[in-house]
Amino acid sequence: MPYKNPKDRDYKQDYKLQQERGEHENRMERQRARREMDKKGVDRTGKDVAHVKALSKGGSNKDGVKLESPSKNRSFKRKSNGAMK
Repeated sequence: MPYKNPKDRDYKQDYKLQQERGEHENRMERQRARREMDKKGVDRTGKDVAHVKALSKGGSNKDGVKLESPSKNRSFKRKSNGAMK
């Protein structure tokens, strides 16, 4: 259930859960990729910084990043169980 008031949200608990699930490193990797693009002076208005090999598939910034439209970057072919193909 979404929080009605941001003051009700326990951000420390959210952060702790994110670390336990192993999402923290991927979030940092995405953030580093965005900052690197900004440092290069790339105009990424309306675009996503996409990893050539998805982080969920074991990719990293070393594998390369590219600019992609949000609809293209946030949608992948799925198996019947919902996992990426």
